[in-house]
Amino acid sequence: MNFKFIFSIARSLLMARWKQSLVAAIGVTFGIAMFVALLSFMTGLNNLLDGLILNRTPHIRLFKEINPNPVQPVDASKTYTGYYNFISSLKSGSARLEIYNGGFIMQALKKDSRVLGFTPRITTQVFFNNGTIEINGIINGANVMEENRLFVLSQYITEGRFSDLQNIPNSIILGIGLASRLQKHIGDIVTITTAKGDRHNLKVVGYYQSGINDIDKVQSYASLATTRKILSKTNNYVTDIAIKIKAISNAPGMAKEFARLYETDAEDIQTANAQFETGSSIRLTISYSVGITLLIVAGFGIYNILNMMIYEKMDSIAILKAIGFSGADVRRIFLYISLSIGCFGGIMGLIFGVLITDVIGHIPFNTAALPTIKTFPVNYNPVLYMVGIIFSLVTTYLAGLFPARKAGRVDPVVIIRGK
Repeated sequence: MNFKFIFSIARSLLMARWKQSLVAAIGVTFGIAMFVALLSFMTGLNNLLDGLILNRTPHIRLFKEINPNPVQPVDASKTYTGYYNFISSLKSGSARLEIYNGGFIMQALKKDSRVLGFTPRITTQVFFNNGTIEINGIINGANVMEENRLFVLSQYITEGRFSDLQNIPNSIILGIGLASRLQKHIGDIVTITTAKGDRHNLKVVGYYQSGINDIDKVQSYASLATTRKILSKTNNYVTDIAIKIKAISNAPGMAKEFARLYETDAEDIQTANAQFETGSSIRLTISYSVGITLLIVAGFGIYNILNMMIYEKMDSIAILKAIGFSGADVRRIFLYISLSIGCFGGIMGLIFGVLITDVIGHIPFNTAALPTIKTFPVNYNPVLYMVGIIFSLVTTYLAGLFPARKAGRVDPVVIIRGK
């Protein structure tokens, strides 16, 4: 049978009841539009929330933990060999927070094809002097450019420039909460006291805001050179190495490997953020569930409309079969009708979905917790549009399949005799 001729018959039947066909297409359009808009917004929100934690968290963190010395003096004494010793207060040994052979480790990481990048860090507690009051805080010494490349430090700088840490000696970027407590502005001098009692003056060149108030009240950033100078340490002194790898799923295994290989402590991102990762996957699952439900509802609408069309077109179906159309030809006619509704509704749904997404993306969204975000987050991911149009075709095909099979089984003799 000529498929072009069959398609022209399907078009005639479709346009004969164009109001019902339009209602079905509107149902698909609404379902696809809401699917695209909802998923674009929810994935954009997920990316934003993931970024707050994951962008600032290394995939693998190498560090040295201060632990009690497992070998006590009494254990080393030959006099008490074979004795069972009761020790009530284990003390930490001579271990330091410094990562031993940090230079060798970083050279090895450069050659590791699995590693995307890394940056050394120095974390130290200090006291910020505010008159006669000392405020507890933390200075994070960082390789400024690598820190920004791997962990987008610049996105969290609300005032000033992160590069000033490298360009201006003895400079510091204060957490927004800490700056407020100290009443310091950009260009002011802040005095700090180290744990050893050494005092240093640093110039404030910017404000940092993570969105977590407790962190912003104590945290600050300085360059590695400035932090080493404060602590009177050599140029190879580091307390942490933050690593980003190419395949984040390999982080747990690689963390154990690095800990054993380099004789350091290691923490992977899954362990550090297991609770957050679970919440992100749940939100995405809910979003897809709601979107797919909308499309299924639209599919039932198409099914009902095609069912009614078959009952109303029994005479036409009987005539088609009487003049030589097979049951397969009749099924194709109604499947063409269904898929035509799905194509039209899907394309219009994508157009309206993008427009709704664009409107959401321009709605002002200002919060102190997220200073760099000015509008609601959306995600223009082409995969969402592909999923939407494919699902609309699958839904409408299934919605039209059963009525089409029913139309293909119509006996023209019974219909004509009844008339």
